[in-house]
Amino acid sequence: MPNSPDRPRRVTVDRDGPLLVEGPVEVVGDDGTVSVSSRFTVAICTCRRSRTYPWCDTSHRRRVKQHEDKPAPSETENQNQDQNPEAPS
Repeated sequence: MPNSPDRPRRVTVDRDGPLLVEGPVEVVGDDGTVSVSSRFTVAICTCRRSRTYPWCDTSHRRRVKQHEDKPAPSETENQNQDQNPEAPS
């Protein structure tokens, strides 16, 4: 449903992806540049890897950030599992 005076603009936050904002939108960058989109919904990049920044181009999918609740396995653990895959970790 489009935006209206009785309904606020909806922003959807995805932990591993962009901000989805119901459009049309005007984004002001930290350097003062203004980007405008009249699309129904726009994806705003939060990883800063996008070649079309501030718009998301799905660059975040190439390298997923590790979450605080799931620490990245250390290099030693990876080597040990490769050498002995049946050993408990």
